[in-house]
Amino acid sequence: MSMAEAVSAHTRDGISIVMGTCMEQKIPFAAGHELIRQKRRDLTLIGPISDILFDQLIGAGCVKKVRAAWIGNVMMGSAYNFRRAVEHGIPHDIEVEDYSNFTIACGLHAAALGLPYMPARSLLGTDILKDNPNLIEIDSPFEPHEKLLGVKAIIPDLAIFQVQRADKNGSAHIWGDLAVTSDAARASRSVIVVAEEIVETAVIESDPNRTIIPGFLVDAVVHGPFGAHPSPTQGCYSRDHEFYAEYHKLTGSREGFEKWLEDWVLNVPDCESYLKLLGEKRVEVLMVKKSAPAAMTEFGY
Repeated sequence: MSMAEAVSAHTRDGISIVMGTCMEQKIPFAAGHELIRQKRRDLTLIGPISDILFDQLIGAGCVKKVRAAWIGNVMMGSAYNFRRAVEHGIPHDIEVEDYSNFTIACGLHAAALGLPYMPARSLLGTDILKDNPNLIEIDSPFEPHEKLLGVKAIIPDLAIFQVQRADKNGSAHIWGDLAVTSDAARASRSVIVVAEEIVETAVIESDPNRTIIPGFLVDAVVHGPFGAHPSPTQGCYSRDHEFYAEYHKLTGSREGFEKWLEDWVLNVPDCESYLKLLGEKRVEVLMVKKSAPAAMTEFGY
């Protein structure tokens, strides 16, 4: 299935989407760009760290609400579209529901387990509880005088993942930083997998412990090489620091962002066109230079 077909079939205005579940790795930028091209509106974005992807979606007018721990440019600092939306309502006002990385993880874990909430000790005594109705102080059922934090389950309508490889059924191998990927897949009502490589099912079955997302959870599989650029994908390509710096410089003004959006998203219909725009030299620079293979694993018995 193409990226355009997957996004068209499994997204609509007003849904909640979790992305950026591997923190600063494997952020599904290509899928986010397709959401922009299809002019999805009133989205709720969920994620611990999305780097500049959420900023792009906010600037493009796709977002109504963010439920996140942080939105910015990890390398450079501010996410200018996010700031313009919050401070000045440009392109329109957005609602912000603050979490920490850990409480986002707790909410997704609760949903993955089918529980209404997850107890924690994190964030007690902070101001975040004052403005987030999904984080409340509760009494411990075992120690009546002990206070805990209750984190309401987070159930996204859709999860989008960039993975190293998957088979045609969506069973996906992922390695490197996994963060909340497993819980997000199980917490969400629908799942789209974007894979650097589509492989035979026998390849996936050869290493079941690396199958972080099983195919029975997946609604659509897309072949999307370099789909996480400019974020890194372990074993495939490195982080494009220059790209983040360029984005920061160009998007300091609204006009600069609109020009960037035209050049890098609206006029770039698919992953193949995106790679051509990046250019062979830049792609080559980002490819893995030093191999670090895992030891062979034997699953025989």
